Amino acid sequence: MQIVITGGAGFIGGNLARVLAEQPHVTRIRVVDNLSTGDKANLGGLDVDFFEGDVQDAALLDQAFRGADAVVHLAALPSVPRSLQDPLASHHANATGTLQVLEATRRAGGPHVIAASSSSVYGSNPHLPKHEDLVTAPMSPYAVTKLTTEAYLSAYQHSFDLPVLPFRFFNVYGPGQRADHPYAAVIPKWISAALVGEPVTVHGDGTQTRDFTYVGTVCRVLTDALLRRVVDPRPVNLAFGSRTSLLDLLTEIESATGQLIGREHKALRTGDVPHSQADSARLRALFPAVTPLPIQEGVAATVGWFRSAIGVTGANCA
Repeated sequence: MQIVITGGAGFIGGNLARVLAEQPHVTRIRVVDNLSTGDKANLGGLDVDFFEGDVQDAALLDQAFRGADAVVHLAALPSVPRSLQDPLASHHANATGTLQVLEATRRAGGPHVIAASSSSVYGSNPHLPKHEDLVTAPMSPYAVTKLTTEAYLSAYQHSFDLPVLPFRFFNVYGPGQRADHPYAAVIPKWISAALVGEPVTVHGDGTQTRDFTYVGTVCRVLTDALLRRVVDPRPVNLAFGSRTSLLDLLTEIESATGQLIGREHKALRTGDVPHSQADSARLRALFPAVTPLPIQEGVAATVGWFRSAIGVTGANCA
């Protein structure tokens, strides 16, 4: 199999490339990344064909997709707060970028397309757990771009018989996730702070809950979907129904680091949802062999990676 990963130099993409490199049926891995949020270091030691550029570059996509059996579309501008600062940039990267990927896929003969959406599409819908047939209620431009990604995949399956599979990611974390930029996710940001003895910022009272999903589990699902060519135009939650509050997450990080963590509470951020928990019935039906890593083990593994990455310098890890 020849597989293309857009956004393959990012956190999830780099982890996925490492898992795919171990699969005997995967003969070639190509990565498309403009390095706006990714880093070639995430692909260190891997034998991949790297195409530096943006997914809005049709000629670059045609070159990268030629002869591919599957495309995993992870390229995006992540972060709700980032989309509030620059909605157009998020739209162009995420919505228009997805459309360009689908058009390039058609020109390449219709390889299997797996794409990343987000639990943020559920937005203000209060129902828990979140099942895929719920009415979506996006609360941010970022969430709208991810809902658009899903809609385009479904439309291309129905209009052009393109084999697709959209996943809704829920708070993916683990080794390789950056902590050194303004839009860093909560787990790397808090682990990095704990290891250098700094307090963390908690938006709200910390009772908000999330369905944190370890990146290794996500990569196992994506790999299984590729190898078995799982196709479904309906979105699939890629999370397993856990529900961890931010305060409980702090306790887990304190336990894994052996450090008491100071905290500063600030106002809730615009666009943040209070609670997120996946209904995993569709996921488990499609991928019965995959089991999630418990949050305690995942946080411990992530702390171990951060300790190694930070080393003796105490600097935030990239």
